Amino acid sequence: MGDAQQAVQDVLDELVTDGVEQGVQVAALVDGAMVVDAVAGVADPATGRRVQPDTVFYNFSIGKGALATLVHQQVDAGAFGYDTPVAQLWPEFARHGKQAITVRQVLDHTAGVPGLPPDSTIDSITDWTAMVAALEDAEPWWEPGTKVGYHAYTFGYLAGEIVRRATGRPLAQVLHDDLAAPIGHPDEIWFGMPESARGSLAVLTDAPSDVDWSAMEISPDEPMFRAAPLAVFPTAELGNDPRVIGADIPAGGKVSARALARMYASLLGEVDGVRLLSAERFREATTVSSSGPDQVYGDESSWGLGWAAGVPWDEQARSVFGMAGAGGSWAGVDLDRGLAFAVTKNVLSMDFDALTRVGRTLLAELDRG
Repeated sequence: MGDAQQAVQDVLDELVTDGVEQGVQVAALVDGAMVVDAVAGVADPATGRRVQPDTVFYNFSIGKGALATLVHQQVDAGAFGYDTPVAQLWPEFARHGKQAITVRQVLDHTAGVPGLPPDSTIDSITDWTAMVAALEDAEPWWEPGTKVGYHAYTFGYLAGEIVRRATGRPLAQVLHDDLAAPIGHPDEIWFGMPESARGSLAVLTDAPSDVDWSAMEISPDEPMFRAAPLAVFPTAELGNDPRVIGADIPAGGKVSARALARMYASLLGEVDGVRLLSAERFREATTVSSSGPDQVYGDESSWGLGWAAGVPWDEQARSVFGMAGAGGSWAGVDLDRGLAFAVTKNVLSMDFDALTRVGRTLLAELDRG
């Protein structure tokens, strides 16, 4: 793997030595060939268990990339189209003016239903039936298709129920059979993680912060807290909760970097005889479908179908599509370079500084050739 491997390993070792990170993984493939598979630090500070390439991290929203892939596979199979109304698959969803919302609008975050019930708790977000019922009763925040806003939690239940209805199979089974097993990592991509597999799971830690959230006046009416109420806001405590680890909450995922990088490489092209999507499907999915001011978080956003355009250190990089995770992780593709790349870690930071250092180091080495 050569110079890129060593350069990235040096950055990871420095991040851990300096105390910026505790445990971290980086994996990258170019044109289907592994060029980086690097790890550093500890998965569990309490026991000293070291990070391995197969260590699984709960890195929240980077799991949306796997769920989007499952939706695209069903389009490839002819089960529905991007412009199929969700209610055609899920009739109860049509309530309160949602009958025209399409699969495309779910994927590009223009559906207009980003909110969870304000009294949501860990027990409710881990209850699939309750979340489906909440979405059936939800009223759109805007006319679907006219604005964009990040569906932080609801993307998972919306897209997940679409897949479940189309396949007639439990979502966990679809993920295993159609994605994780074919790419050769059946125990490294999960929504709900069974107890028998949790020996490889990293323990999350919140990074030190100058922000005293307890002293801040936070209004539950703010859009971001309507989308992710404080009781289920992504923190280490939430991510380490056994109920959350075991539940299908497919807006996030428990993953390794190498599994996600392999997944994205198998979207770009054939890897060891496996291609997850047709070239036509992947080309359409990685074309910008929506953009504009985010109605939930207030920033500018740009989306393909299920994957965000750009990377945290270069949001204008229109050949790059993927998903960031709360805490500073990221996984996705650089179409121009034929690169699939993932960073997973267990310190949940408020920035993407570590990802930026790793990413820029990797790209510099690849561009140097």
